[in-house]
Amino acid sequence: MIDPKQEYKEELKKVQDKDFAHDWVSSSAFIFYLSIACIFALTWGGCGKLYTKRFEKPEVTVQSSSLYTPVYK
Repeated sequence: MIDPKQEYKEELKKVQDKDFAHDWVSSSAFIFYLSIACIFALTWGGCGKLYTKRFEKPEVTVQSSSLYTPVYK
């Protein structure tokens, strides 16, 4: 017959092996790769947005008297 304390310890061991917060080695590697993926995605998205929505120079009307070679009336 299995001792209830021994059974509890085995069950606890199984749960702790699967627990994300308990195993800091695998969780830190996961968080590292997740942060790299997020930085890559944000950079890629920002570059894509800048590529599709480029700065367009507006047509500005300038007074003829304020040009490099001014024209006076």
